[in-house]
Amino acid sequence: MTAPVMVPETKVEESVDYARPWKAIVWDDPINLMSYVAFVFQKLFGYSKEKAHRLMMEVHIEGKAVVSSGTREKTEFDVFRLHEHGLWATMEKDE
Repeated sequence: MTAPVMVPETKVEESVDYARPWKAIVWDDPINLMSYVAFVFQKLFGYSKEKAHRLMMEVHIEGKAVVSSGTREKTEFDVFRLHEHGLWATMEKDE
């Protein structure tokens, strides 16, 4: 009779890439007024006037700003709503 062979246990780490947060980015465009962009941020995300203005200025000066983050589904919905209001928005995985 042969003795059983002991096989060392190996740990496999599963990728939880889908659980990483996503971010919605608004890009600068030559069409929308700055006041309108700030208004949309207040309306859609409930941001204060100051925060909406700060994000709008970031879009204007830097060319883009992250305006929301969360699950993929939530971020897709945020981007959809931004598009409905005429803003240029995309989403990407948060690093």
